Amino acid sequence: MIDVSNVGLRFGARKLFEGVNVQFNKGCCYGIIGANGAGKSTFLKIISGEIEPQKGFVNIPKNERLAVLEQDHFKYDEFTVRQTVIMGHKRLYEIMKEKERLYSKPDFNDEDGILLGELEGEFAELDGWSAESNAEILLQGLGLGEDYYERPMKDLTGGQKVKVLLAQALFGEPDYLLLDEPTNHLDLNSCRWLENYLMDYENCVLVVSHDRHFLNKVCTHIVDIDFSKVTLFQGNYDFWYEYTQLSLRQLKDQTKKIEARRKELQEFIARFSANASKSRQATSRKKLLENMELPEVLASSRRYPFISFTQDREIGNDVLFVKNLTADKGNRQTLNDISFTMEKGDRIGVVSKDEVAVTHLLDILAGVVPESDYEGEVKWGVTTTRSYLPKDNSEFFDNCDLSLVDWLRQYSKDQNESYVRGFLGRMLFSGEEALKKASVLSGGEKVRCMLSRQMLVNANVLIFDDPTNHLDLESITALNEGIKKFPGSIVFYSHDRELVNTVANRIIEIVPGGIIDKRMEYDEYLEWKAENMPE
Repeated sequence: MIDVSNVGLRFGARKLFEGVNVQFNKGCCYGIIGANGAGKSTFLKIISGEIEPQKGFVNIPKNERLAVLEQDHFKYDEFTVRQTVIMGHKRLYEIMKEKERLYSKPDFNDEDGILLGELEGEFAELDGWSAESNAEILLQGLGLGEDYYERPMKDLTGGQKVKVLLAQALFGEPDYLLLDEPTNHLDLNSCRWLENYLMDYENCVLVVSHDRHFLNKVCTHIVDIDFSKVTLFQGNYDFWYEYTQLSLRQLKDQTKKIEARRKELQEFIARFSANASKSRQATSRKKLLENMELPEVLASSRRYPFISFTQDREIGNDVLFVKNLTADKGNRQTLNDISFTMEKGDRIGVVSKDEVAVTHLLDILAGVVPESDYEGEVKWGVTTTRSYLPKDNSEFFDNCDLSLVDWLRQYSKDQNESYVRGFLGRMLFSGEEALKKASVLSGGEKVRCMLSRQMLVNANVLIFDDPTNHLDLESITALNEGIKKFPGSIVFYSHDRELVNTVANRIIEIVPGGIIDKRMEYDEYLEWKAENMPE
């Protein structure tokens, strides 16, 4: 059990949280949620010991092991993939290296023999003989086969490194597992594997995630960081959301009733305070009014943007024709003879184990890739207008000295500042925030600006490449609702399974031989694939 007792932390004058008292038990999975900047990652760092709290303490039994998902993707660049995973169990890896050193000594003596015997005993207790095979099982589950085991980490892509570091954290089944955004950069198949793994995990898991489907699947409890407090709720994310919304509605209803009663008393006092026959009642009501308190409504750190996509013109029946599309990226083929037709009302969710191929396809459909760089035909209908939110938005912001108002004005037919500010305000850029330089924005702020741009364009076809990246749960929820209500056509990729489940009515999976194209929702597609194409 992890015991967090009276923990408090401030950064300068800003109080992050204080008086935190909570216990984390074996057999439970705790989802840690809160607005961006609320202190979720900081709370994990306090528990792991990376940050010392200014008040209170965290107690972890000395004989139990804690593992953390490493955030530095370059830390293990000089090691192989298999070595990196095994290094997740620090003591086991130390024993392995010490054994290697002793066995290779040219002047091996009796003392070395005694030490080696002790190390071999401890090695066996830690299941060291199965270490390599256990590491391989984790890597295979996350989609990295035997071709990767002996590769140097420096040769892997960012997404592949995340998978290796995740396998490292899981290795050896630590007593306490701390995961900060483990589904970031994971494809949907890897996310499903991780969900199933954690659902069967017998020890304690603490996870920060913006993936609602993931939180619903794996969490037994929700830890909410808000109002500068840490509050524990039993149940998954949906239960927490419904409970807190109900509590807020009840609080507002109670406030309305008290305000109505106060108004009634004020009117009575004003009407009868000068009337001798009613003065006693007026005095009594005045005392009652003075003692009446409204329930405190705390200012939440959560802010929900308003996302609504509209179209200037209704789309025709002919939307998109793709015929014999083949393309290479770098020195490998990403798309192989792809053909499909997109019709009015289609909301296509693109999925694949190969995220590079997905991005390449969406870039081609959006017109980012010139026709000379691929073979085949991509033809949009004459009634279509497109708007694209790419995964990499750096070209829109790097070295851009414009304020956000002027940045968004570039894409607006109406140049009036109040009109442009209205779209920025929807995405929580109001007042002075709208005058920030575009070049200094955080990842989440850049995505919100790109969404403001998309709302401004009023296209009837929306193309998204992983739009929830860098967004907090509140923005993801608002985006999900905005996309669901959009009347036009959509083609998108997302690692947020809830978004794919609730938006897509057609799934196209990119596979090495081409595509699998099914007019069905994602959960239905997974069932179909399990029955017809078992791996």
